Amino acid sequence: MVIAESGRSQVAADQEGGPGAPVPVPLRVIAREWGRIGCTGFGGPPAHTALLRDLCVKKHNWLTGEEFEDGIAAVNLLPGPASTQLAIFCAWRLAGTAGALVGGLCFIVPGLIVILGLSALFLAHSPPAWVTGAAAGAGAAVPAVAVSAAASLMPASWRRAVSSTAGAGDDEGNGARAARVRWVCYLLAGGLAAGLAGEFVVVVLLCCGLAELLIRWPPARGTAQAWLGPLAVRLATARAAAATGGLLSLAWVALKVGALSFGGGFVIIPLMQQDAVHTYHWMTGAQFLSAVALGQVTPGPVVQTVAVVGYAAAGVGGGLLASAVAFAPSFVFVLAGGRHFDAFRASLRAQAFLCGAGPAAIGAIAGAAVTLGLELTRVWQIAVLAAALGWLLGLRRGLVAAILGAAGVGMIVALAGGVG
Repeated sequence: MVIAESGRSQVAADQEGGPGAPVPVPLRVIAREWGRIGCTGFGGPPAHTALLRDLCVKKHNWLTGEEFEDGIAAVNLLPGPASTQLAIFCAWRLAGTAGALVGGLCFIVPGLIVILGLSALFLAHSPPAWVTGAAAGAGAAVPAVAVSAAASLMPASWRRAVSSTAGAGDDEGNGARAARVRWVCYLLAGGLAAGLAGEFVVVVLLCCGLAELLIRWPPARGTAQAWLGPLAVRLATARAAAATGGLLSLAWVALKVGALSFGGGFVIIPLMQQDAVHTYHWMTGAQFLSAVALGQVTPGPVVQTVAVVGYAAAGVGGGLLASAVAFAPSFVFVLAGGRHFDAFRASLRAQAFLCGAGPAAIGAIAGAAVTLGLELTRVWQIAVLAAALGWLLGLRRGLVAAILGAAGVGMIVALAGGVG
C-alpha cells in the first residue's frame, strides 16, 4: 500500500495537468514486466509494441487503447528508437519519473548484456570457425533486412505525406500531388545520401525535414537564417570536436543514433556504417554486418547495435558508453516532454518536419542495403542474400528466422571448409 500511494503521488506530481488519471503501478511490477519484455522481445519494434499493448491495454487495463495509440503516434514523431520511447512512456504514465527510469532500464539492460556477450564472441581476434561462418551467414542476410524494413515503412510514410497536406493552406488536389512529388524527392535524397554523404547523412535527413516545414510554412524574412545558421554551427562544432577520435568520437556517433535518427531503429545502419567502418576504422565491413545482425536477433531494442560498435572501439566500457549515450535522449524526450505529447502529436509543424525527414530516412535505409550488399565477398553469401530476400519480401516471414537461418547456413559452410 505504501508503494502504491508513493506511486500515486509521484504520478500526480509528474503529470499535473496531463491527460487522464493514470493508474499507479508499483515499481516492482514495472521492473518485473518491463524486464520480461526486455528478455523476450525478439523481432524489433513491431514485437515490442505488441507486447506492450498486450500488457498495458489488454491484460491489465492500465491504459486505454486510445491512450496507447496516442503514445505510439507521439513517439513516432520523435527522433530515436520509437519502441524504446514507447516503453519509457508507458512506464512514465503508470509510475511517473521513477517508473520511466525503472521501466526503461529494465527494457534495455537484458538485451545489452546479451549483445555485449555476443560481441566478445563474434569480434574475438581468433574466433572458432563456426562463429566466423555464422557471422558471415547472418551478415549476408542483413541487406535483405534493410530492404524489408524500408518497404514496411513506405506505406505509412506515403499516407502521412499526402493526408497531412490538409490544413497547410494548399488546394487539396494540387497539394496532394505536390506532396507526392516531394516525398519521392526526399526518398531519393536519403538513398543517395546513404551512399555518398557518409557520416553526414543525418544532415540530409534534417535538411529534408526543414525543407518540407519551410515549404508548408514559409518563414518571415531572416527567420530561416536565424535558425539554420546556429544549427549548422553547432553541428560543425560537434563534428570537429569528435574528429579527435577516441571516446569522444564514439559518444558523437552514439548521440547521432539516439538523438538525430528519424524513421526508427533501422536508420542507425546508414548513420553508423560510415563512421564505424571508414572514418574511425573500429571494425571491418564484414564485422559491421555481423553487428547489425546481432542487433536483430537479440531481445530488446534494435538500437543495441550501437553497443557492438562501442565494443569494437573500446571494449566493454565502449559498449556501455555507446549504449548510455544512444538511449539517454529517449529518457530526456519522455521525461521532459511527456506531458506535452498530446499537443506535440497534434502539431502540424511537427508532422510536416517528419513528412520530409521520414521518407529521407526510409531512402537512407534502402540505400544502406546497397552499401551493405557490396561488403559481401563470397558467392554463397549472395545466394543467402537472395534466399533472405525471398523469405522476407516474397513470403513475408519473420526477420529473426531469416537471420538465424542464414547464420546456420554459414556455420555449415564453415564446417565444410568454405569460409576462409
